[in-house]
Amino acid sequence: MLRCLAALVGGVVLSLAFEPVGLAVLMPVALAVLVLAVRGLKVRHGALVGWLFGAGFMGTLLWWMQAVGTDAWVALSFFQALYFAPLGMVLALVTRLRAWPVWAAFAWVAVETWRGAWPFGGLPWGRLTYATVDTLWQPLIPWLGMTGVSLLVALTGTTLAWLVTSRLRRRVAALVAVGGLAAVTLLPSLGSYAAVPGVSSRGEELTVAAVQGDVPGDGTDVPAVHRQITANHVALTEQLAADVEAGEVPRPDLVVWPENSTAVDPFTDVGVNAGIVAASDAIGVPILVGGMADSPRPDEVLNQGIVWRPRLGGGDRYTKRHPVPYGEYIPFRGSVLPDTYGQLALIPRDMARGTSLEPLRVGDALVADAICFDIAYDDVVHGQVANGGELVTVQTSNAMFIHTAQIDQQFEISRLRAVETGRYVVVAAINGVSGIVAPDGSVVQSAAPRTQDVLVADVALAHGVTPAVWMGAWPGRAAVAVTILGVLLALVPYRRPARPDSRGQTGRARTMARVPA
Repeated sequence: MLRCLAALVGGVVLSLAFEPVGLAVLMPVALAVLVLAVRGLKVRHGALVGWLFGAGFMGTLLWWMQAVGTDAWVALSFFQALYFAPLGMVLALVTRLRAWPVWAAFAWVAVETWRGAWPFGGLPWGRLTYATVDTLWQPLIPWLGMTGVSLLVALTGTTLAWLVTSRLRRRVAALVAVGGLAAVTLLPSLGSYAAVPGVSSRGEELTVAAVQGDVPGDGTDVPAVHRQITANHVALTEQLAADVEAGEVPRPDLVVWPENSTAVDPFTDVGVNAGIVAASDAIGVPILVGGMADSPRPDEVLNQGIVWRPRLGGGDRYTKRHPVPYGEYIPFRGSVLPDTYGQLALIPRDMARGTSLEPLRVGDALVADAICFDIAYDDVVHGQVANGGELVTVQTSNAMFIHTAQIDQQFEISRLRAVETGRYVVVAAINGVSGIVAPDGSVVQSAAPRTQDVLVADVALAHGVTPAVWMGAWPGRAAVAVTILGVLLALVPYRRPARPDSRGQTGRARTMARVPA
């Protein structure tokens, strides 16, 4: 019972590393608690302790799902906590091995990788790396990637657990372990962003404007006021054009509107189309519109970023690659849950998954786009940057969660993507948080939530890829392979071969010789 209670509390402590608390230093402590709670248990008991840790962690971290409904929060937290049951079982096994802190750290990352990929594309929310903004771990991200930094944080926690269990009896080994971790963690922070290989600037800049039009009412119900939202973004863009003509601000090369800046197809809805055309003609530069476009299939809809060019209309498009299951589409529609259950009735058409990883062309620049939760998935940004993306844009709504910490958690992920890719990141949110982020993760400009604002800044275009982008998904795959190997080693029994003593007797013979007849 004490182990179970410790695991539950440890999970809650881990959630405090993320916004709105943001105490990243708690991550190693929480992981050490988990390892100490599991170590020495039978495998089946490790499952219960692991699940309780996951319940405390996910139940607190995903509290913002209450904005959708208590049933949604309970269901998602319960499902996400299930991943920690096999983690507890694996930890119970691999902590029997030599060098078990290393095996345990790989196990954490393996489950983190699995949780972020399966099923339905996974949910990477709660990755250890996503709590490392403005910490000593942040400069490591372009070198090690999101997975590598999670491994380092996890290894710090498992080493802390080892120090507790060893009681510093092996002081030389403890000094080497702590010194090595400190060196790996601290050395990159002594350098600069320019020291990261693979990324260079071609000396060209793009002036970018991010428009935050706000959502009328309490700020959460986009469908009810979607035409007013589009009108807000049109009006703000036209005002930006007037300010440009007055010489108050420089003319942008690109204007970024958020996700759901139009909730209907901008190509077929006459009123919305007229508004976008008017805004585009007024500013005279492309607008990256966040629109819900009709799919060729009548039962599907596309969540897209559309490059809208003056006098030419729609150009390149990016389609959201990771729509939210049971939020933007219904898996196994009608066969698992009825379409009318709860708020599922609000999803009459499934959002189709995008497949392209080609960056959007805006003039001579290539823009890597991500829509809302897409920013949490490595493949979206890695793929487009590897294909030549010179700037990253994030179009997001998040209006349903505007009064929760979800918007802050997501903005931190956007900041980390800037560090990981060595690119500027421009975030346009429908009512917060919008911002322009430099490649070192610093916020150049930001707009307060629930306000109307236009952010304008010059951003440098970057070429090449960091080691993090170059490695792609392979660190996660390697962690899974290492963990499988560790489990096999723990499951395969072996006996150390008996060595003869100076008289030629084995250890077993010596023991038998001492047994009286």
